[in-house]
Amino acid sequence: MFQEAEADLPVLITVAAVYERASAVDIIEITEEPMKEECLICKAPLEYLNEDIEMECELCHKKEKSKTRCINGHYVCNECHMQGTDSLIGLCLNETSGDPVEILNRMMTMPFCHMHGPEHHVMTGMALLTAYKNCGGDIDLPKALLEMNNRGRSVPGGACGFWGACGAGISAGMFISIITGATPLGKDNFGLSHKMTAKALEAIGEVGGPRCCKRDSYLSVSRAVDFVKENMGIEMKKSDIVCTYSRQNNQCIGKRCPFSAVNRQKKKIAFICVHNSCRSQIAEAFGRKYLSDIYECYSAGTEVKPQINPDAVRLMKQEYGIDMEKDQYPKLLQDIPEADIYVSMGCNVACPNIPGKKILNWGLDDPTGQEDAFFMDVIGQIEKNILEMRK
Repeated sequence: MFQEAEADLPVLITVAAVYERASAVDIIEITEEPMKEECLICKAPLEYLNEDIEMECELCHKKEKSKTRCINGHYVCNECHMQGTDSLIGLCLNETSGDPVEILNRMMTMPFCHMHGPEHHVMTGMALLTAYKNCGGDIDLPKALLEMNNRGRSVPGGACGFWGACGAGISAGMFISIITGATPLGKDNFGLSHKMTAKALEAIGEVGGPRCCKRDSYLSVSRAVDFVKENMGIEMKKSDIVCTYSRQNNQCIGKRCPFSAVNRQKKKIAFICVHNSCRSQIAEAFGRKYLSDIYECYSAGTEVKPQINPDAVRLMKQEYGIDMEKDQYPKLLQDIPEADIYVSMGCNVACPNIPGKKILNWGLDDPTGQEDAFFMDVIGQIEKNILEMRK
């Protein structure tokens, strides 16, 4: 009925005592400290029952049988949980990307999309339909999106555990069914739809649980991109997926997740100027502040001064609370690791000529000896350039 949590993961899975409202029903409770928001009413964690019992939706007051509620007894029906998914059609019709992950990520930022929920059963298929169309697929996209919305909404939350078939994986199969016009009497298209669902569910099953709607949607989309290329000859774009939702997921599986940021080797960026005392040090400081989850940031110079520019130190501490003297100091190029990206601050500084490495030139004025206003303009430009590197 349940599996033991891995020792290195912050997840505890237990079978709780019988709940007061359902004395004959076992409760599977998944908890973690600190708890994140799960219930749409009170933000408490969810619990999953082994049997359906009658519940009343807190929002629309419809009564129906379900296995899912929060530990405080709140139940929200699928229809209310998915309120707002109709707006996905407009988003998709205005979308130009041929990358279903990029489209899916935009959907996940919309207000109705929660960490987990049946909205993913619609979003996965819609992202695939939209990217397929934008990459040359011959479909009536408005009609296909409406059909996907209707089909996806019919798969309830919790299907992953109770049916043994994740709704996101099923959504990938629905996508193939829609673009091929499959019916129960079809032949090749019938087979393709089932093969797609099987591939998505196999990928989800290989990773294992607990469920994560983000991870399972990404897995389904990734398998669908490969499947469509092989069987339909349409090549959709395929992003390198790095999850940004782990802190919102009570049951995150950490390093077991194929999209976990901790499994990715970070690229190295080196910010270069003449003396490694001012602009490049500011860039390194902002890089550490804004890019540390995706890049290792360094700075160096073709020559060095004995200390970081005092005005740079003062203004960065005064305006940003960053003490550059705590962990930074002037360095020569040969004193830092080989980087994947080299960024010259300007002043005709020569970056190392390394084939295959990306080299950028920001062309920034040197603020050394200038008024604070000029200095802050340069600092602002550096901060803006650093933030652009996240995109």
